[in-house]
Amino acid sequence: MTNLYLFFIASLMLNLTPGNDMMYVISRTLSQGFKGGLYSAFGIFLGCLVHIAAAVFGLSIIIAKSAFLFGVIKFAGAAYLIYLGIKALVKKASMPQETYHQKKDHWKLLKQGIITNALNPKVAIFFLSFLPQFIDATSHNFQFQLLTLGIWFDLQGTFILIVIAFLIGKSRDFIKTNPRFWHIQEKLTGLILVGLGIKLIFISRK
Repeated sequence: MTNLYLFFIASLMLNLTPGNDMMYVISRTLSQGFKGGLYSAFGIFLGCLVHIAAAVFGLSIIIAKSAFLFGVIKFAGAAYLIYLGIKALVKKASMPQETYHQKKDHWKLLKQGIITNALNPKVAIFFLSFLPQFIDATSHNFQFQLLTLGIWFDLQGTFILIVIAFLIGKSRDFIKTNPRFWHIQEKLTGLILVGLGIKLIFISRK
């Protein structure tokens, strides 16, 4: 694997960025407590595995067919990180809204989490563009590299979602009354993502 330290930093920043998955878990936690957020996080984890499998299979075919096309994907992926960073910088931060349910059906939340993530095309695009930045395409075990990085990203993201669900479950009032927290977090991660994307573009040119 290449630039592994950059992968750990980039994956951490991306998982900390308030995206659709995080907003989904937060909204479930606000309305149904920690357990609701926990089941939602596990659902997102399982849904993410679908995208990881698809990325490993799809990128394996691309690597086998065309080194040039794989290089284009790497360059586009680095640019995509910059795009995500700029989007975080210019986006107006907003608090996730509570979603009310009549009863706590945790298994239903698990299934909703799976469907929400598995059917999100943006997640598929993300894995196809992000993972190639950190593997050695000339290695015989590049498929294992892709799978390992994908699983790590998924586990790390799930752990962060569980921590967030726990914290919000314990401090709902503080979260609701401090929107500035989300603003600062989003801008900071945006700056880091832009910097990482620029660095990876120059690495990809070597």
